[in-house]
Amino acid sequence: MIYKQFKNDKISALGLGSLRLPEEKNQPNHIDRAEGQKIIDAAIAGGINFFDTAYTYHDGDSEVFLGEALRKYPRDSYYLATKFYAAAQVDISEMFEQQLKRCQTEYFDFYMLHGLDENYYNAYTDKEKDYLGYLLKQKEEGRIRYVGFSSHAAPKTLKRFLDWYSGYDMALIQLNYLDWTILEAKQQYQILADYGIPIWVMEPLKGGRLNSLNEKAGSILKEAAQDRSISSWAFRFLMGLPGVQTVLSGMSDVRQVEENIALFSNPDPLSKEEEEALQKAAAAFMDDLGVPCSGCRYCLSTCPEGIDIPLLIKGFNEMRVSGETWRIAELEQKGKGPESCKSCGACLSRCPQKIHIPEILEQFSRMLKEEAVL
Repeated sequence: MIYKQFKNDKISALGLGSLRLPEEKNQPNHIDRAEGQKIIDAAIAGGINFFDTAYTYHDGDSEVFLGEALRKYPRDSYYLATKFYAAAQVDISEMFEQQLKRCQTEYFDFYMLHGLDENYYNAYTDKEKDYLGYLLKQKEEGRIRYVGFSSHAAPKTLKRFLDWYSGYDMALIQLNYLDWTILEAKQQYQILADYGIPIWVMEPLKGGRLNSLNEKAGSILKEAAQDRSISSWAFRFLMGLPGVQTVLSGMSDVRQVEENIALFSNPDPLSKEEEEALQKAAAAFMDDLGVPCSGCRYCLSTCPEGIDIPLLIKGFNEMRVSGETWRIAELEQKGKGPESCKSCGACLSRCPQKIHIPEILEQFSRMLKEEAVL
């Protein structure tokens, strides 16, 4: 296992995210204790020492399970992280005390404000609620070692958040080679690097979407490295980013644990040639699913409806790839959705990528309506 220095600690480059632990049959949100324990034991045996959970994972059972599963190991042999989620609408002190009991611990190594985005920016920066002040007090008392935050925020919101307070010990963001452009993870990464904040990564495989690609993209990667699995490219891409401290993977069986540990047994970042192959594969993958919008925003001045076209195309791409749009909170904030497009075509002459914007927005509108019906 690769270990990276973090302040006075050595933390495994691969961590276990607990959101995808196996559940009991016919019991949603109740983790299968026997299978889950096997995963924890295999992780620790393979050198993983970072475990991540949150108040709402598995409707609270994730924290309870980790408390049970890690009890057999010395408390100073692993790092435990959890989070405060404003959306749960529970007083922060009440939640924190409950989490300590659930996890059967007297302190958390890492504690984060959970899910920063455009919807929750005001809550996390509210002076009266003073969530951050509470966490910093717990840190002073030794009940939290490091304070951080997890984020799905757009780059400008992330920067605004760090301008408000930049003393976080770490940040957890969604980062993979596809979201490097689709969800502007490259800009988020650079902002955190500029502020000197170490990065933990969630969704390295985009919820499993990068375990397999379309035929054209897969053939590009197989030609570049026949013995490499498709999923290994995603992890090796992250190994090449010096700002990344630990990659969290939601592993749901022992086989996945062992395969991922093998990948992180030695540093193996992509070569320059492999980086180029991965870029070609990602483009081929998006040819089937997405739209090559560069975000130049030349189209905005032409739209009589005042639609944020690049933002909607970002939402369209995310919908096509993951089937969801919740990670782009700006879509809700802006107010004007793809249905606002009148198909006037004024934008077409200004698009360097020659995207047929009205057609894409009409398709996106249909997709959202179909999702609402389901």
